[in-house]
Amino acid sequence: MNNSNSKTFLLILLGMLTAFGPFVTDMYLPALPAMTGYFATSSSMVQMGLTTSMIGLAVGQLFFGPLSDKYGRRRPLIAAMWLFIVSTLLCIFARDIHQFIALRFIQGVAGSGGIVISRSVATDNFSGSDLGRMLALIGAINGVAPVAAPIIGGTLCDRIGWQGIFCILLAIGALLLTGSYRFRESLPAARRNNLSWGDLLHHFGSVLRNQQYAAYMLQFAFAQGVLFAYIASSPFIVQEHFGFSAFEFSLCFALNAVAIGCAAAFAVRFRRPEQGTRTGCLGMIGFAVAEAAAMATGCSFWIYEGLLIGLLFSMGLTFTTSTTLAMECTRNESGIASALLGAAGFAFGGIVSPLVGLGNTMYSTGAVFIVCALGSWLALRLSGHRTGLAAA
Repeated sequence: MNNSNSKTFLLILLGMLTAFGPFVTDMYLPALPAMTGYFATSSSMVQMGLTTSMIGLAVGQLFFGPLSDKYGRRRPLIAAMWLFIVSTLLCIFARDIHQFIALRFIQGVAGSGGIVISRSVATDNFSGSDLGRMLALIGAINGVAPVAAPIIGGTLCDRIGWQGIFCILLAIGALLLTGSYRFRESLPAARRNNLSWGDLLHHFGSVLRNQQYAAYMLQFAFAQGVLFAYIASSPFIVQEHFGFSAFEFSLCFALNAVAIGCAAAFAVRFRRPEQGTRTGCLGMIGFAVAEAAAMATGCSFWIYEGLLIGLLFSMGLTFTTSTTLAMECTRNESGIASALLGAAGFAFGGIVSPLVGLGNTMYSTGAVFIVCALGSWLALRLSGHRTGLAAA
């Protein structure tokens, strides 16, 4: 481990940077109805701010990843935090919905810098089981933050409004900027890619041609598909189909977030990351099929929730282990590898989120769960490691 930064400091900084992106996209979700009235526009226009921020989070990682390989981790991280602070301030004082939507894209790009650089810093400073434990923390936060952020936002929304929520995001950005200045460079100049921007395109291709990395990236992306399908469908299933209140829905959201976090922490107990990924993929297939069948036959809420916890726990296992495996096999180009990994996850999330709203939500959500679970297992097979189904 690089002794320039203490392990405790890295745990705190990298954990906060990992949670940053999901909080940027999700924390203000409960305030969307109020924003419709504030900007005197339609709900679909307000939701465009969520779409553009997710696009920014995906695209930005493809920019900040190579940038951190070329110039080190510290300077791009500081630049990302300054960009976030400025864009958040402008969001708070946006004059119309079109300005707000454009600024949300910039805010997403800025938030992506923290996500992609956090994985690269972990790879710079740790290896082997230490890297696995650090990425387990990142994986736990990456799974919990998207479902915890709306709960926090919902608790605060009625008291402080949407602009108050953005003020909280601004304060978090300022805190991370302070930590970024304290952070000591983890990528020495001798290990940086002194390449032209044109040559960097070749390196993107080089990383993608790494069969094992590409397979783990796809496995991670399909697992993210399961997560975003759950996030997009659960408000309608729990509140409209089962008739729960918004508060009761928040409690279920919190319980499921704990399941994801526990899975990510448990993943480091496997002797090899491959075992954790295989177990998680097989678990996702089993629980996805069971959940789809249960929803199609009109199951009770408790059956739905119990199977969902199993599905999310299985997914959480793979978040940690597949990220560890992907970053280990591309250590020399970790910035680009981290960028592609994160961009693929958000891209899949953006694809599956509207699919669960097609037709009957109970049927479409179950179908998306099955497709993503099977895609995750097939991607693992492409990595060259034998899975339980392959052995059978």
